[in-house]
Amino acid sequence: MTLASPDTFDVAIAGAGPAGTSAAIRLAMSGARVLLVEEKKFPRAKLCGEFISPECVAHFKGLGVGEQMLAAGGASLSETVFYSRRGHSVPVPSEWFKSGTNALGLSRSEMDHKLLERAKAAGVVVIEESHVSGLIRERGQVRGLRAKPAHANGGPADDYQALVTIDATGRSRSLARQLDQEAAGLNKRQKPKLVAFKAHLENASVADGACEIYFYKGGYGGLSGIEGGLSNLCFIVAADDVRHYASDPEAVLREVVMKNVRASQTLSAARVPTQWLSVSLEGFGQRALAPAPGLLTVGDAAAFIDPFTGSGMLMALESGQVAAEAVARNLPMLRSGGLFDSLTNQYRAEYSRKFNSRLQVSGLLRRAAFVPGLAEAAILLCGTSSRLRRRLARATRHSNSAKIRASTS
Repeated sequence: MTLASPDTFDVAIAGAGPAGTSAAIRLAMSGARVLLVEEKKFPRAKLCGEFISPECVAHFKGLGVGEQMLAAGGASLSETVFYSRRGHSVPVPSEWFKSGTNALGLSRSEMDHKLLERAKAAGVVVIEESHVSGLIRERGQVRGLRAKPAHANGGPADDYQALVTIDATGRSRSLARQLDQEAAGLNKRQKPKLVAFKAHLENASVADGACEIYFYKGGYGGLSGIEGGLSNLCFIVAADDVRHYASDPEAVLREVVMKNVRASQTLSAARVPTQWLSVSLEGFGQRALAPAPGLLTVGDAAAFIDPFTGSGMLMALESGQVAAEAVARNLPMLRSGGLFDSLTNQYRAEYSRKFNSRLQVSGLLRRAAFVPGLAEAAILLCGTSSRLRRRLARATRHSNSAKIRASTS
């Protein structure tokens, strides 16, 4: 494939969240011709915990948006405090992850918009308000994507050819899911067991400088400050509870989340000036990293790590970097007609090295998080030892136990 046409790219990326946009910026900086397609018009609200861990600051600097992010007015978060249903608590200082650096509470609307503007400045071709409706395939290989205007009566779809296509569409996995359904002959998604809700709040009584995590029967939620004096509340509950309360987020908040003693204290006087956002969750853990030759997944499309770890944003930025570096190394070979085997193998190997351990640790912690009795016991146990607490916290970040041991010695 040559790059003679304006609709032909080295890399086409679907989804302008932090994973897709960071990959786009890094690839453009390496000299690649990059297309980034996004269904929404930025800035826009997004369901998210809006917790940016300290390690993300270095990624923002590398992407050229470090100063802009720090100047955006977000809340400085010096610790995360986990609360059991009965009110027992255990703190995790932010500096355990990067010395001298706090976490940041910043809305996705603000963060994603700054990343997208940086992508445009780096030379990425950005198309907003366009729905990616399909993949272009030739002889079993993905050769780009098909997109059409997302608004009603938007017109016909356009084809954009690319040597490599990246699915950064988040938990929906819009591109990879098409291949999953074709392979399995499925027409329906599995019935979700969990539902997530998010809203910005006024008058929440969250402690200054804290991100608070609340555990309760069937789920957990997080509350922290963001810009503008608001707080962000994001919580996960059992789908059965949502149905029981007629999908009313206020009722679910009151009857499920606020059964946590601390949540009842911090949220009793809170007001919701924005609309509630909600999404069904099918599960956590890793999915296919390379569903077909020429197609890679990043961010939540590759793996959805449990939000209570506070490392989701970090994984998004890191996976975007891993994919961009693998693609950049292999682009000369792909441009000359080479096969995708080297790219696929390199990406899978580096992704596994970087993320498998933390996904496994997160999965183990999840078993306690969704059971109030176990969560209570785990918080009480961790409260007896800062060393244990630090090891568990850093295990959700690092790729091997040697680094964890070194950090606690």
